[in-house]
Amino acid sequence: MQLFLITKSRNKSLSFTLGPISLCIMLFTGVMASLLIFHAGGNYMMNMTRGSFKILYDQTAPVWSKEIAVQQKTLNQLQESAENGLDALATKLSKLQARVMRLDALGSRLASFVEFTDIDFDISITPGIGGREPADSLYSMQVDDFVAALEELNYKIQDRAEKLEAMESMLIDRTIQNQIPSGSPTSDGWISSAYGRRPDPITGKIQFHQGVDFAGRAGSQIQAVASGVVTWSGNRYGYGNIVEINHGNGFQTRYAHHKKNLVVVGQKVDKHQVIAHMGESGRATGPHVHFEVIKNGTPINPIKYISSK
Repeated sequence: MQLFLITKSRNKSLSFTLGPISLCIMLFTGVMASLLIFHAGGNYMMNMTRGSFKILYDQTAPVWSKEIAVQQKTLNQLQESAENGLDALATKLSKLQARVMRLDALGSRLASFVEFTDIDFDISITPGIGGREPADSLYSMQVDDFVAALEELNYKIQDRAEKLEAMESMLIDRTIQNQIPSGSPTSDGWISSAYGRRPDPITGKIQFHQGVDFAGRAGSQIQAVASGVVTWSGNRYGYGNIVEINHGNGFQTRYAHHKKNLVVVGQKVDKHQVIAHMGESGRATGPHVHFEVIKNGTPINPIKYISSK
């Protein structure tokens, strides 16, 4: 292959003759130069693009991070509010359930006093309710409506409970006359802790002890100190297995920490009747019976009633 080079003045011309090898070298060099130029241009454009993205990221990232933080905080607040709302509803519900159980016990006792025969008074059966198919469109109850309904129900339950308790007290007074607690709840024990301020046997901190403790052998008999009606028989926090008896005239007695209760709610008991076996259930350091005398709802010193036979 022959190349001609003509100068500007065209007075002279140069010619080169390229062989096959020289031509290949020349073409290879040209191709490589083109690739290097293309690669350099690509890198330049890539760096320019990266720079633009970095500038855009630096400008927008703080804004998005702040927005995400705000949204997360709002979400956490909503979740906390929902959990608090559910906790509040659960607390109200548990209180209502406890009061309903109390009403059931009161109803059972009143039913045993008057001996209902004309109606079926079974608290284990759900009362019959119903109605026609609703004609209007139905909608779900809102949280505020639900809370308001709970509050109204709570008020009604409290009102009914107070009235039923008053009726129960009058019926007990009529059924059991002049029953004042007297004597010891156990003939096989000794006083291990008196009524009044004392160091708590579990924590060691000073507390007011609302009863008298009689220590003795596990399984010893616990007896009622007066005739009355059992208003509680079961487990209660701190007391363990406990029996409460209403004697009328504003008097109640309480016997706690039993190994086993032998009476049930609504049962009428006589003075000296065995109601439980001594134990150490609840907060106790050993077998004993915690004995309380309550007058018009207030615990009083049982000593003067224990000493009187």
